[in-house]
Amino acid sequence: MFRKLVLPVRKLLHGTLRKLFNVLPKKRRFAVYRNFVDCDPAPSERLVLKIADTQEELEACFTLLHDAYVGSGFMTPDPSGMRVTLYHALPTTTTLCAKYDGQVVGTLSLIRESVLGFPLQRIFDLTAVREKTGNIAEVSALAVHRKFRRTGGSILFPLMKFMYEYCTTFFDTRHLVIAVNPRHIEMYESLLFFRRLTQNVVENYDFVNGAPAVGATLDLRAAQEIFRKYYGSKPPRRNLYAFFTQVNLPNIRLPQRRFYTTNDPVLTPELLDHFFNVRTNVFAELSDQRKCLLHTIYNLPAYKAVLPAVEESSQDERERLRHRRFSVRCPAKFAITSADGAESKISLEIIQLSREGFQALARVPVPLGVWGDITIQLGPAETSQIKVAANRVSDGGVYGFRLGEPDLIWRKFVNALYSGSTHADLENATRFMTDR
Repeated sequence: MFRKLVLPVRKLLHGTLRKLFNVLPKKRRFAVYRNFVDCDPAPSERLVLKIADTQEELEACFTLLHDAYVGSGFMTPDPSGMRVTLYHALPTTTTLCAKYDGQVVGTLSLIRESVLGFPLQRIFDLTAVREKTGNIAEVSALAVHRKFRRTGGSILFPLMKFMYEYCTTFFDTRHLVIAVNPRHIEMYESLLFFRRLTQNVVENYDFVNGAPAVGATLDLRAAQEIFRKYYGSKPPRRNLYAFFTQVNLPNIRLPQRRFYTTNDPVLTPELLDHFFNVRTNVFAELSDQRKCLLHTIYNLPAYKAVLPAVEESSQDERERLRHRRFSVRCPAKFAITSADGAESKISLEIIQLSREGFQALARVPVPLGVWGDITIQLGPAETSQIKVAANRVSDGGVYGFRLGEPDLIWRKFVNALYSGSTHADLENATRFMTDR
């Protein structure tokens, strides 16, 4: 009886304090957040942080993520009991996990750009981040077991340190991007100094069941000095600067690499089949374009049997029934890296485009079948950056290019071309956005 009376009072008190806290100026609120930091520089040896690389660890991570997302309303329950997305299938995605007494109690995934892009690029413009030097990775699929959510960050902060060390030491990443619920964005802004991609809140983000989202980014190279400024003089358990940059946590097991690679792919054909065919329908539900792109990523015979089939007749049909093409004159720079590590940039002029790709004029030879980064000036203030590969060449130096996952700017432009009826429609390209 007493408990039934206490809980409503506690809930009311918590809500009142939250409202009073939100009235404070942002600078004061952020300072309060930072005063609650509790990062133990010597966590229990029962805690281990590592890359999830076994079926059991991955399944535990995906299950933990599923339960957290269902509980927050970010997804509907899946029959598998796991949250598994196409991005988990990519060799450029790494899933980190925190284990306590052998049980997975925390996880997050780092998604580095591939031909499938990033999940958040479908709703947020990454042009400003891409204009800076350094690779980008999206932080996604973060979850902490409910029994550790009120323990002062005993799992969250070591997991964040692991992410920081992995990105700066092994993952060749300078910029992090995130899409989070508006309720949580101030934690990232105040504690880790993420900066919003835009002040606008996206009210419906299909990647998390239509929940609202805010996009933000962090320059890891600049972050060290910011951490020093705000945390450097604080005592050890509140000093995130020392915790991230100076403290050595023996709990972290960084990957052992024979060569200077930057990815840690763990998915064997058997694991791909288990998670994306047997336990879930992720592969079966892909569009034909994404199925084809997946085949370009795993272009080894051992994977072909477990990848979603792409019918030859379907491919032939797409070649015969090409989408409408539009004549354009867009300057572009195509950056590629050769087998010996040499980088080169080739100037192009895009002369025709469709949803599937584009044609471009080149004054020098362009290697076929090599994926690279292209920067396209679609208009005076509209720049798109996409992964592309030249797949054919015709007389006069006209190359056909295949697209990876298009970014927001490209999708706005192309959807407006297809759906608009007048030239003026391009001025309001956003209203033609679709899920395609």
